[in-house]
Parts: sequence; structure tokens; C-alpha cells
Amino acid sequence: MQAYEFVNNLIPPLKLTDKVGKALSWMEEIRTDVLPVIHNGHFMGLITDEIIYEANDPEMTLDMIELSAPTNFVYLDRHIYEVLRVSAENHNGMVAVIDRDMVYQGVVTVEDAITAFTDSISIQSEGGVLTLSMFMTDYSLYDIARIVESENAKILSSFISGDPLDDSKIKVTLKLDKKELRYIKATLERFGYRVIDQYQEETVISSDQDRIGNLLRFLDI
Repeated sequence: MQAYEFVNNLIPPLKLTDKVGKALSWMEEIRTDVLPVIHNGHFMGLITDEIIYEANDPEMTLDMIELSAPTNFVYLDRHIYEVLRVSAENHNGMVAVIDRDMVYQGVVTVEDAITAFTDSISIQSEGGVLTLSMFMTDYSLYDIARIVESENAKILSSFISGDPLDDSKIKVTLKLDKKELRYIKATLERFGYRVIDQYQEETVISSDQDRIGNLLRFLDI
């Protein structure tokens, strides 16, 4: 699950000597609104269609334009989670991948990163999702798993996020291998856990759009 495994070879980098018109032409051909820019093999930043339209001169070269997000990169050996984090921080649809000598290796798109992420958290597996709210000091995945397994279920994956309704608490989202959640929910509540949401899946996820939709539901975005 390292970044280099998901480099998209269909997205070519532009050079600082390339013209704005070429950048826009490539965007239209590839159907994207952003492209990476390199110089002497090193990542310089991103050029977006918004920047191009503001420049309003197809003959300008990219070295005459202030590029976006020069820090929008990860090292090739970083986990795919890091790609998602950097993408979110920079609000870009792709992240450059470089080696430890700072040499550009390619880009990973958010779509490819999400696909990898959904695979890694068992989002495609049939089952159900429970979300718990608790203080961080009360969190123990071992204890939660023991309770879940007492109902003949298993935790396929888990995710921790902040609780937007209470800054002092966290939300623990659990993907389980069971679609029937009533008894598991009741048992967790009997042990003092607060279940704030549940989702019971009906069918196996069959398309990229479904996978992304279920990922966002899993992450509660």
C-alpha cells in the first residue's frame, strides 16, 4: 500500500518551458483540471485550469506563472493514507510522488487513492457499520472486539475520527462482518458504549461510485 504502487502513468508532467496553451490542451485531452509541473526532474507544483484562465495568455510559459501547491507531494515509500492526507490539506485532486533524492516519479490521483483505501478497510465486504462515541481515555479496540465477538461477529476494520458535536470525544467507526446489528448494538450499550449511528449493507458493492459513496459514509464525511 505504498504510494509508488498507485502512480498513474496516464498523467504526464509539464515542464516550466511549456506554454499555457499546451497545459490547457493536455487538460482537455486527459479530462482533468490540474497537472503536475517539473523542472530538471524535480516537482515544482501544480498548474490548474483556474490559474490558466486567470493568466489569459496561451503563449505564456509556465515559468512565468506562480504554480499551486509546491508541497503537494509524498515520498514514494509512504503509505496511501499519506496521499489522502496531503490531498485533503492542499485541496487538490492529485498528489505528486517523489523519491528520497527529490526526483519526480509521477502522481497518484484521489480516485486511485480512494480505491486503494476502500480495499484496505474492507469496505467491499458485506456487513454492517457501527459508530460509537466515547472519550479517548475509554477507547480500547481489544475490549470492543471482545464484546463484538461475543455476538459471533468480527471487526473487519476500524476508523477513529473527531466528534464534531463534542470536541472532548472521538467517534469510533467499526466495519463488521454481520449485517444484522441489533444484538451487537444492544450488547455494546449494555457495557456502557454509546452507539450513535449504524448502517446495514444490503448488497456487495459493484461500482467505483458505490465504493466512494460507502467510503464517505464509513468516514462520515
